[in-house]
Amino acid sequence: MKKWEYETVVLDGKGILGGKIDIEGFKTKLNEMGRDGWELIDQTASNQGFGDTRYIICVFKRELA
Repeated sequence: MKKWEYETVVLDGKGILGGKIDIEGFKTKLNEMGRDGWELIDQTASNQGFGDTRYIICVFKRELA
């Protein structure tokens, strides 16, 4: 039976009201995790209010050796 480990990465939506996502930084982090063997399995945006994104929460998994 396969066994997995999980990692959660939280990216901050900068700005007073949130919503300012560093797209290049986001891609860099995703690529870094992928190179380390992590697979993105889910992501969700945490709203601050009135639809503004405060955080993007990413969940990754990789198989245990």
